[in-house]
Amino acid sequence: MVKHNKGEPKTPIGSKEMQLKMMVYEIEKKKLKNLLRHVQKVSLTTNIWKSKNPKIEYMVVTGHWIDGNWKLQKKVLNFVHIRPPRRGVEISNAVFKCAKEWGIEGKIHTISVDNASNNDVVVRLLKYDFGRYKKLLGGGKLFHVRCCAHVLNLMVQDGLKKIADICENIRDSVDFVNKSDGRALLFAEIAQHLHIPRKKLLHDCRTRWNSTYEMLSCAIKYKEVFPRFQVREPLYESCPSSEDWEKVEKVCTILEKFYTTTHIISGSEYSTSNLFFPEILKVKKLSDA
Repeated sequence: MVKHNKGEPKTPIGSKEMQLKMMVYEIEKKKLKNLLRHVQKVSLTTNIWKSKNPKIEYMVVTGHWIDGNWKLQKKVLNFVHIRPPRRGVEISNAVFKCAKEWGIEGKIHTISVDNASNNDVVVRLLKYDFGRYKKLLGGGKLFHVRCCAHVLNLMVQDGLKKIADICENIRDSVDFVNKSDGRALLFAEIAQHLHIPRKKLLHDCRTRWNSTYEMLSCAIKYKEVFPRFQVREPLYESCPSSEDWEKVEKVCTILEKFYTTTHIISGSEYSTSNLFFPEILKVKKLSDA
């Protein structure tokens, strides 16, 4: 038992650990700030993420630059809660404040954002703020870089609407099978009988098409299992038809190209500008076919 002297304040459990973490944070922050003093140009990316519980939106600001050894560096500069209504002016102020705190407000090269409407306001305001330092390339003509991955996402989401009902059936099927151990075991037994390698069905995130693609491509491997599962499980009502699977297979053939392209141009360990146009050309040829 630890005895406290009379009048000595008790240290809350975990407070020392938190103090240690904050100390490490301040040390690493100081190191990064000193490093950024020697960087000539910094490009920014920013995005807003929503937590599930409670539903709070956070903005992440990430800095990208090439170091003295010609290696691409990527560091999270800020992770901040943005209060409603999250208009372009509030987002712009938060990004500029972040750049100023790190001492890089006169070193900003470009900013990459997705195609949300309020980002047009963000870019316009930041272009003016950062433009005052007379350091923007081409007078700011190249300041705004639209997120290619987000453009591809919009294209794919629009295409997926054509098979929205089928995707919903497959999503419901995956939910139904994974909802209980008994159903999952029965599904696995049927798959084993058909000599199909056992693998857990994947559920998707509705707002991320690559996640939906992974769900569909996984479910296709079990297209022969689902109707047999339906025979043995009377409560199962969302079994896709053979025609549905044919459509899904065709869509996945196209999505595979988009999936590969997105992974290549979204790489964070290497510069992707030299790979950008060849991959987009492949997508264009695919859309023209």
